Order: sequence, then structure tokens, then C-alpha cells
Amino acid sequence: MTALGEVGTQTEIAPNLGVKMIQLVTAATVDTADTITVDLSDYGCTNIHGILGFAENTAGSIVVQEQPTTAVSSSTLTITVGGSTNSDTVRTYIIYAY
Repeated sequence: MTALGEVGTQTEIAPNLGVKMIQLVTAATVDTADTITVDLSDYGCTNIHGILGFAENTAGSIVVQEQPTTAVSSSTLTITVGGSTNSDTVRTYIIYAY
């Protein structure tokens, strides 16, 4: 397990609808059990409703859903990568924050 901190590209994809959707796309170096942080206050949020996770088995062609574990403390979301055995894989997370 590696604590990666804030990595990847974060994009707000549905602003001002009562809940914000943040898309986080990681580099292909992320392994199962790594941790990633997201500063929710960058998007005017303090907590999350939920998260969807996806991993690419083959770059851009075979995508599987996985469910990471999460914790929020002081507006910082910590995502623990998991839910599949994929390592060194691009992952996409859709975060529903408020």
C-alpha cells in the first residue's frame, strides 16, 4: 500500500445541482490498497454521498467496476483503492459530494 496523496486529474462535472460530481482519473501506476486524497473544499464541499469506482483491465477497452473504501475528515476525502485485483491500472472515480 502506498499513500499517494492528491494524484490524478480532478474535474467538477456537475456543478450547482445540489450535489457536485467530481471525476478523478488516476495514472496507470495505481495499485490495489493505495490511498488517494481529494480536498473537497476545492469544490465547496465538506462530505460525500457516495462514490463509484472503475478500473481499466486493458487500457481504454475493458473497464470493470470496483468499490473503494472511503473516509472523510476535515473536508479531505481519503480513497483506499480496492474492490478488484487490478494493479498498475488507470482508475476513474465519480464522487458525489456536498
